[in-house]
Amino acid sequence: MPTSRESPFSASLARLSDAALAAAFERALRARDGLLGAQVVHETWMRGAFPAAIEQLLARLWEAAAETIPDWLPMRYVERLPEIYAIAARFQVKSSGRSNLYLVLLDYRDSRDEPYGLYVGMTSYAPAQRFDQHKAGIRAAGSVLKRGLELLAGPTRHLQRIARADAARIEEALAEALRADGFFVQGGH
Repeated sequence: MPTSRESPFSASLARLSDAALAAAFERALRARDGLLGAQVVHETWMRGAFPAAIEQLLARLWEAAAETIPDWLPMRYVERLPEIYAIAARFQVKSSGRSNLYLVLLDYRDSRDEPYGLYVGMTSYAPAQRFDQHKAGIRAAGSVLKRGLELLAGPTRHLQRIARADAARIEEALAEALRADGFFVQGGH
């Protein structure tokens, strides 16, 4: 399985034309290379491809290379994912430590006009482990327990293993920045 250090961003893919990017995706599928396929999907997403095109790429990649797909690739189309990345990128870390920030995609299709929300959290656990704890009811935020769909690991990759003081400051500021940009946000306290 790919390590969490492998980046969603690939400078070499960013320079490719759309046709060359599509060819790279086909190569990734043939080789069952989840990392390359995920990076192609990510680059296509950041270029603003139609939701249906992203969903199709995701489905094909999950079918061909599920066991090698990195944890930062969402399992479904997330509207405004490029904006989430841009907002999270504004926050810089002053010192390293044991705290991690994470985002969870929340499902509000049954109760809100905007179908999805975000939960902003801070933990000393790995974000995937903390998400599993929420879903198991362990020190769970109700919004994540009831509505948590998946961890969005990509946008907060640079906010891992940071000092607790930085994490607390950034958690609150990230939640506020997402709210200010029109996202429905839980947590962030």
